Amino acid sequence: MENLKIIQHDPWLEPFQSAIVGRYQYALNKENELTQGHRLSLSDFASGYLYFGMHKTSDGWVVREWAPNATDIFLIGDFNQWQRTEAYKLKRLSNGVFEGIFPEKSIQHEQLYKFYICWNGGAGERIPAWCRRVVQDNETKIFSAQVWNPEKQYTFKNKKFKPNTDPLMIYECHIGMATTEQKVGTYSEFREYVLPRVKKAGYNCIQIMAIQEHPYYGSFGYHVSSFFAASSRFGTPEELKELIDTAHGMGISVIMDIVHSHAVKNEVEGLGRFDGTGYQYFHDGSRREHPAWDSLCFNYGKNEVLHFLLSNCKFWLEEYNFDGFRFDGVTSMLYLSHGLGEAFSGYADYYNLNQDGDAICYLTLANQLIHEVKPTAITIAEEMSGMPGLANKFVDGGIGFDYRMAMGIPDLWIKYIKEYTDENWKPGHLFWELTNRRSDEKTISYAESHDQALVGDKTIIFRLIDADMYWHMQKGDTTYMVDRGIALHKMIRLLTASTINGGYLNFMGNEFGHPEWIDFPREGNGWSYKYARRQWDLVDNPNYLYQALAKFDTAMVDLIVERDKFQEISLYKYWDNSNDQVLAFGRDNLLFVFNFHPYNSYTDYGMLVSPGEYEMVLNTDSKSFGGFGLSDESIHHFTMPADGVIDKEWIKLYVPSRSAFVLRRIQNKK
Repeated sequence: MENLKIIQHDPWLEPFQSAIVGRYQYALNKENELTQGHRLSLSDFASGYLYFGMHKTSDGWVVREWAPNATDIFLIGDFNQWQRTEAYKLKRLSNGVFEGIFPEKSIQHEQLYKFYICWNGGAGERIPAWCRRVVQDNETKIFSAQVWNPEKQYTFKNKKFKPNTDPLMIYECHIGMATTEQKVGTYSEFREYVLPRVKKAGYNCIQIMAIQEHPYYGSFGYHVSSFFAASSRFGTPEELKELIDTAHGMGISVIMDIVHSHAVKNEVEGLGRFDGTGYQYFHDGSRREHPAWDSLCFNYGKNEVLHFLLSNCKFWLEEYNFDGFRFDGVTSMLYLSHGLGEAFSGYADYYNLNQDGDAICYLTLANQLIHEVKPTAITIAEEMSGMPGLANKFVDGGIGFDYRMAMGIPDLWIKYIKEYTDENWKPGHLFWELTNRRSDEKTISYAESHDQALVGDKTIIFRLIDADMYWHMQKGDTTYMVDRGIALHKMIRLLTASTINGGYLNFMGNEFGHPEWIDFPREGNGWSYKYARRQWDLVDNPNYLYQALAKFDTAMVDLIVERDKFQEISLYKYWDNSNDQVLAFGRDNLLFVFNFHPYNSYTDYGMLVSPGEYEMVLNTDSKSFGGFGLSDESIHHFTMPADGVIDKEWIKLYVPSRSAFVLRRIQNKK
């Protein structure tokens, strides 16, 4: 065990070997405990959703819930005029479990219901923790659980779908704001109108936000109340299943943002004080509330909480056929400080007793479970501290994620745009930052996050062009700010996507420079949906530069996905001249050339590259992509011998200012 591969691959981890081995052994011991000495599988343990909740069986309706502090639980709803009666009282079993069995005809599909839970000193209405559907009354705005047992349940057609991860190209999206109309979009509308756009754009995976039910729409789905309920504001469970199945039929995998890092504080809709205590699912005392998120923190040290959360992972894989998860807020889980105010400037910061061992254990078990249930599943960690081993296999001493988000990249681009004049952009430094990662962990690279699109922040395109976006995005009517922004927007994306070692992510609409911000309906904006949508009509209009940006993004994605295992091809830096602001690097037979200089174009610019004949396959300055078309893209380029150099030759290129292009070597020089 002392020879875990994670330590072998990184000698700097040797001083912390005992901590790494300790967390590894802790996860092994916990798995052994939960599986009763491996008499069960982890998947068997994580099947709580098949037992708890409301189920129609041959005996009628069976309802079960775990509420250890409760003295009585009544099922109330449309079927009994919301009255507490003995006929609908649950019986207390052992270990805090309550059960009720009711006649088949007593409860009907789509009826509303809740629990009325009593405890010593109080009582209150609660939405069942394991319920699979929650709806909100349009007039009263009250949430209730809903019986969901349609006559015709959805049957998946694409049962043997396997995600394409060579490489993983993710289109991050939000169902509600994926419509042009000023309203909440639906699963069906997304399936019909947006999935074809994703397919056409070349992405092979969608990452859906805000699936788990949440009371406040404006939370972007991160204040979850009902963990097993797909948000009803977007439609029915059958419609979500059809969306996922349709995506699979198009060769697109579907992963969801899963929020196990915290929960909404609501008590009727959520788990806040489900059985009258504040500590049933969450920490008690000072650790109960998240200091920055106005939410509650799970107690991962309780086996019942592990059962709930692990069952939740399995549920979404089995019931909806999701292909995996992007785990939200992993940094907050890993550290007792939630990562707040931490510098993470050295290895010691990852092993200084600030770590939450129970949370690390949960994440390890979650990854074990997910890959046991679905070996092809994808798991991604949203984590900014850089903790080593997060995306290493458990058997090697890691936590088991397939990928980690490269969260420093968006920050890098923001810093450059805000703090550096164009003359001071250093492409060599950018290349180093974009490729500075742990060699044994795969990452998901992205130029900007969805957080930057929210009101109060700015997307890359908005930072580059600002107010000129409102008046000068029409072809033939641009300004210097627009021309500059359009050029850099493409270069930033190309440099980010071409240096990946795992996958690439784009947030819905950012590929075509969606204008303005995301502002969900709230009191401050008159509950308007004007900014909580995507204006697809802009990208569909050939007179606007939005369409040109979208065309470039599609061409860029196509270039990457057409190469087998592009993300595994080694990177080789051929040229880096900070004074000229020119960078060139290769991946196999592709040569990427960038000139970030704001006004210097270079004729016959020489650099040493692999010998051969080259053709241009992508050019950010192409007129079809909103550029000036300064290069003749039909010209083939031939290398020439360099004195004293054996494996490299000179290539002479015209490199226009503020542009980038990709050359493909079509013939090696003999």
